[in-house]
Amino acid sequence: MKTGVRNLALATGVFFVILTVYLTYIQVVAGEKLYLTSLNPRLRQVEQQVARGTIYDRAGRVLARTMGEPGEFRRQYPFGPATAHVVGYVSGRFGSSGLEAGRDGDLLGLTGWQGMVNKSMRLLGQVPRGNNLHLTLDADLQTLAVNLLAGRRGAAVALDPRTGAVLLLASSPSFDPNRLEEEWNRINSPGAASPLLNRAIQGLYPPGSTMKLITATAALEADPGILQRDFYCPGYLEVQGWKLTCPRPHGHLNFQEAMMYSCNVTFATLALEAGAEKFKETAAMYGFDKPLKFDLPVAGSRLPDRLDDGSLAEASIGQGAVLATPLEMAAVTAAIAGKGILMQPYLIEKVTAADGRSLWEAVPRPLQVVTSARIAEEIKEAMVATVNGGTATAVNLAGIQVAAKTGSAQNPGGETHAWLVAFAPAQDPRIAVAVVVENAGAGGAVAAPLAREILAAALRR
Repeated sequence: MKTGVRNLALATGVFFVILTVYLTYIQVVAGEKLYLTSLNPRLRQVEQQVARGTIYDRAGRVLARTMGEPGEFRRQYPFGPATAHVVGYVSGRFGSSGLEAGRDGDLLGLTGWQGMVNKSMRLLGQVPRGNNLHLTLDADLQTLAVNLLAGRRGAAVALDPRTGAVLLLASSPSFDPNRLEEEWNRINSPGAASPLLNRAIQGLYPPGSTMKLITATAALEADPGILQRDFYCPGYLEVQGWKLTCPRPHGHLNFQEAMMYSCNVTFATLALEAGAEKFKETAAMYGFDKPLKFDLPVAGSRLPDRLDDGSLAEASIGQGAVLATPLEMAAVTAAIAGKGILMQPYLIEKVTAADGRSLWEAVPRPLQVVTSARIAEEIKEAMVATVNGGTATAVNLAGIQVAAKTGSAQNPGGETHAWLVAFAPAQDPRIAVAVVVENAGAGGAVAAPLAREILAAALRR
């Protein structure tokens, strides 16, 4: 009898300890996250009592601000569709998206000690004010990119390769967050081409020949002697009983010429020589098959689960089961521009209180050393040659040397996607850009002119 009572008391004690630990976790550790979830109906009530913080671009231009009086607060988006995918929207009916959703806690002043201050202000009948977000985004570049993409499906991303700062993050088609509720049914209709989808970070595309930057890295690390080799392209390469083809037979060519003319046979050969493990390891260094911490949700770029010779040959030229976001390919390009150093991409430069006090500032940091400066330089020189006399001549800028790689990615669901990745000035890069236009054909003909306009505008600034 006594033993039974003792066991019951022990079990009850253990249960209460577990319950106490769990409730402490919910209250202290997870409480803020649970409170800020978009599914919390109390958060929508707070929205109408707090003057939500302002979102600015890198030059201090307003991207989102609160208008009206308590109880009738509404958000205004001065740049409309141009910044809609980045800034997002806030709606009593349809919830929130973009930074409006991801940084709700900051914008409503609900995080940390400020959350306690704002609760006190509400009790005293005063109007609490949220914090402000200052972005790395350039609203003029963003507007230009969205206008260039108008009428087409695609995306453009630009990074500062020295810091990882995001200069533009454009997706097309877009929508007007100022008219969200009136246009909701239209933009969600089957024929609307998914304007709510942020293709820059959520669109997954076969990267086509832009993937050859990664293949080149793996090949040069495995055998630097390929720079002195002579390759031969008869127009096809037989792999496991099927033919991988080039648009035309290139004949004899060296490594730089293989990049200039985007020779599939040469790069597939190099990948097979380097081996599947080396290729996968190099792609992972650039960010493939790894989650990317970013200020907005990012789809993960992917490699095939298995790489036999056939799938490796396809992956080496960005075809088959390889998928990448435009942000990922901009980061790959920025790493080459950065002499082999991949910087952590970031979008929020700082957070300030309503009175202007700085609460948090971003610190640029290296994410990964993907390759040596020597190998990055060799790839850069091949990209320069591609602009000066290869497939990317349409991205050339007068008086400024550009380094670039084109891509024309075969798409099982339709016409070829047009890609171009580039950075400039080649000798001292200040911007790296990736452009993809869905179902548009050759990257050198379609994506290159768009990238040229973006590069020219950015460098003028």
